Amino acid sequence: MSIYKLEGTSGNARAGVVSTAHGDIQTPIFMPVGTRGAVKAIWHHELKEVGAEIILGNTYHLFLRPGHELVEKMGGLHKFMNWDRPILTDSGGYQVFSLGDLNKVTEEGVRFQSHLDGSYHMLSPEKSMEIQKALGSDIVMIFDECPALPASKERLRESMELTLRWAKRCADYPLQEHQNLFGIVQGGLHEDLRQECMERLEELDLPGLALGGLSVGEKNDEMVDFLNSFTPKMPEHKPRYLMGGGKPLDILNGIRAGIDMFDCVLPTRNARNGQFLTGHGPVNIKKQKFQFDELPPDPECDCKVCSNYSRSYVRHLFTVGEYLGGQMISFHNLHFYLKMVKEARAAILEDKFDDYYKEFYKKYTSERWK
Repeated sequence: MSIYKLEGTSGNARAGVVSTAHGDIQTPIFMPVGTRGAVKAIWHHELKEVGAEIILGNTYHLFLRPGHELVEKMGGLHKFMNWDRPILTDSGGYQVFSLGDLNKVTEEGVRFQSHLDGSYHMLSPEKSMEIQKALGSDIVMIFDECPALPASKERLRESMELTLRWAKRCADYPLQEHQNLFGIVQGGLHEDLRQECMERLEELDLPGLALGGLSVGEKNDEMVDFLNSFTPKMPEHKPRYLMGGGKPLDILNGIRAGIDMFDCVLPTRNARNGQFLTGHGPVNIKKQKFQFDELPPDPECDCKVCSNYSRSYVRHLFTVGEYLGGQMISFHNLHFYLKMVKEARAAILEDKFDDYYKEFYKKYTSERWK
């Protein structure tokens, strides 16, 4: 039974609904990243306030702290963090390769060194499934290998073959009844590898598919070209997830290509460094020119930050090191992302997405407030 229902298209862009045990997700959707069971600087009721329908948890970090056994004893991740909407957990593969000082890949899995205390651990497909089963997430990702780009086609094929063997082991692992396992299509920018990987994953009949191995070193134009060419070939009756693709225009380019689900730490990470996202592009609120600026951080935004505070005040919070500054911008940036995908969805349902895309792109690159 499919968990995805297509509701409308506009070009290759699509609007649909992903159904889970903890609620429906209207797509296209952006998923705030709650790495350790929390989205940085944001209360859970504020996530609902900005329109978050699903959040992402990090298998690697939750495995190391507090441990999946503890989370399971506390009733699973939903109950532990008091979040009653859907949760997606990644497999831990990306973090093993990007954070581990020393790691060794074998057929069994990856032996890695914790970035916290240097201790050694083994993360295998079965272990990743065990952790995610204990967490109780609605969407579970297979354990994959994610090589950095650029890489030779031979290296990418080796990685793809290993990912496919691991995918079969993940699919054979019994999860909780409500959980949905998504496959991850690898193969770099080589469409023939991606096509082969996708076709072989389809033999496992998983509820959804993700594109992994992007935003890991390739040029942005290369990623956009690849998405435009490959995404329409993905199964129409399953949700399509672009892992880790991040800036506002990246999200819109993904939607334009036919992607349904996105995640990225950018809106909250950049917020903690003072980057305020606006319809006219990003603004560094710490700049001296905003010292006496009485305008809202984004005069065209209706969020509670822009409705109540000035650029001067938010800048002041950053200059004196008040945590509230990062909290305010994190809230606004997530509001910006989720409003953007909501507007994109509405435009798709009216078959006007291309008009929306062109207007957004022209305005966002205008640099009006820089």
